Parts: sequence; structure tokens; C-alpha cells
Amino acid sequence: MANTYTQIHIQTVFAVKNRRAMIQSEWKDELYKYMTGIIQNDNHKLLQINGMPDHVHVFFGMRPTQSLSDLMKKLKGESSAWINKRGFCQTKFSWQEGFGAFSYAPSQVPQVIRYIKNQEEHHRNKKFIEEYVELLNEFQVDYQRHFIFDPLF
Repeated sequence: MANTYTQIHIQTVFAVKNRRAMIQSEWKDELYKYMTGIIQNDNHKLLQINGMPDHVHVFFGMRPTQSLSDLMKKLKGESSAWINKRGFCQTKFSWQEGFGAFSYAPSQVPQVIRYIKNQEEHHRNKKFIEEYVELLNEFQVDYQRHFIFDPLF
């Protein structure tokens, strides 16, 4: 799209189905590299990716050539297929349905990168559901708590 100029910074957050701790430290870096490739191949700019065994944060500069929903469908679908093909998990791996997406001003980018880099430290004192609800509240996203995640088992 000629003469289209944007600066869109999006943090997406999504969980492993049933919030199971399935992302293992032995292969999480490979997963993040694979996910980075998906984002970059679709001409978006990865800024930071990290997570915990039960969820992932992906922060990127988004290009307006693709909808966020289409990108997330591709990212989650291809990464779960890759995990299953590699045999990293004893049971079938899948992501929870849906995702959270939050936009940031350029001045906030360094702070968000630090936040995502420090996920392990951050989650010593806070559960994922608490973190997720805080983001929804901070960004004034309307939600019904019982619809946020599928029930556990």
C-alpha cells in the first residue's frame, strides 16, 4: 500500500489450552524463534517475545497489510502444529481459544519490552489470570470473567 504510514505497537497475550504448564524450558527458545519467523514472514516487526509454561506474550510492530485476527490465527495454528510435529509434549498441544491484544504509544515500547523480558520474575508473585485481568482492567476492556478462559478440565 503506497503512501500508507503507520506505527502500531501491539502486545498479544494468549494461554495454553486449560492453562496447562506445557511450554518447557528445554524447547521454549525454539518455539519463540519459530513464532518470530511467522511474524517476520508476514512483514511485522517483532519487538519482544517471552512467557511462562502456561502462556506467551508477543509484542510487535504491526503492518496494516493483515488483520490482527488473521495474524493470531496463523501464529497460534502454525506454532501448535509445529510443537505437535516436533513431539515436544506427551499429549496434544493447543492454545486456548482467543487472545488479548493491547496497543501502546512509542514512548511505552521500552517499558513493555522490559515487562515481557522479566516474565519469570514477574510471575513469582502473580498468577497469570491476575496478570491478564489487570491488563484488561488497565486498558478498560469490557469482559465477563467466566468467559476469559475455558474451565480447567
